Amino acid sequence: MVDRHQVMRFRVRAQQLDRAEGTLADTAVLDIGVQNTGPDGARWALAVRGVDVTALSDADLVLLWTVRGAPHLYRRADVGKVAAAVEPFSDADAGKRIYDAAKPLKAAGIDNLAALDEIAARMRAIVTTPTVKGDVSGRLATVLPEPYLRVCRPCDATHPYEMPFRLAALRAGLELQLDTSPPVLRRIAGFREASAPGDRFDLIRAYLRLLGPATPKQVADYLDAPVKDVKAHWPDDVTEVTVDGEVRSLLAADEEALESADGRGTRLLGPFDLFLQAKDRATLVPDAAHAKELWPVLGRPGAVLVDGELVGTWRPRKSGRTFTVAVQPWRRLSDPMRKAITAQAEHLAAYRSASLSGVDFAG
Repeated sequence: MVDRHQVMRFRVRAQQLDRAEGTLADTAVLDIGVQNTGPDGARWALAVRGVDVTALSDADLVLLWTVRGAPHLYRRADVGKVAAAVEPFSDADAGKRIYDAAKPLKAAGIDNLAALDEIAARMRAIVTTPTVKGDVSGRLATVLPEPYLRVCRPCDATHPYEMPFRLAALRAGLELQLDTSPPVLRRIAGFREASAPGDRFDLIRAYLRLLGPATPKQVADYLDAPVKDVKAHWPDDVTEVTVDGEVRSLLAADEEALESADGRGTRLLGPFDLFLQAKDRATLVPDAAHAKELWPVLGRPGAVLVDGELVGTWRPRKSGRTFTVAVQPWRRLSDPMRKAITAQAEHLAAYRSASLSGVDFAG
């Protein structure tokens, strides 16, 4: 029997949200990928884990469309193993990951994996120099047959389906150029997919290591993969624990860490930080009203993490080169908590190269 507080503290420690400093090489979340969505995206996720992001360069990091088709940041040196790790488990898995694009492909007798390979080959031929996403899409629409394409009524044009486009990019050896909007695709120098990801980059193991204990369904939901495929690739070296009446798995090597973890510290987590990506949301936020506030349909806020518990949400209010951090607490915050949150807001201001005008604690 394990209570949710132990699980939360374990994840704080596993994701290194309790450390003051670290390097790219020893930052564990880069093994599974750090989602780069919004102004406080991947680099801020690294910063709250003690990485000096001002010292990072394009030579250190690579941005790829991977899990759920979202852009994720990785160490450039790991790109070959990452490519192997994000491969669909099966043709059925590929079909689930590409959503509505699978139906016309099936009707045309085209396997999902074969379709991804075809799109990748076409993309590789198109992107010989850095190319804006829209231009790649437009040129693909002229060379791909009808089952690969959809009519987009809002822009009165025909495009390739979005998810196959994104998931084929890495197969084509393409990365997203950092800090470009709209996105610019370019070839990855010396790209070669590894024959296998190895335990460190295996996505199921990485989820259990960083977001465990977990069930196969929770991992499948994170990957957008069929539960059947996830179960077929489930590690043998796991131990079962019961969390709030639910049987979950943990890597056996992490059992002692789960029992002893005492992750402490205060952090302002970005809206898409890995800590908030766990698929057992009721474990993260037991209160339904608070969960609705943290994960709205549109416009997610960030989360305030204090000593292994999420205690509220935060949003930046920017005006010119200054901004305020607006905090919506879910419980009474002590003076030391407020001071620690203010210190993190100052860290965010420095990260944004802006001046903090204050922290607004609602209520």
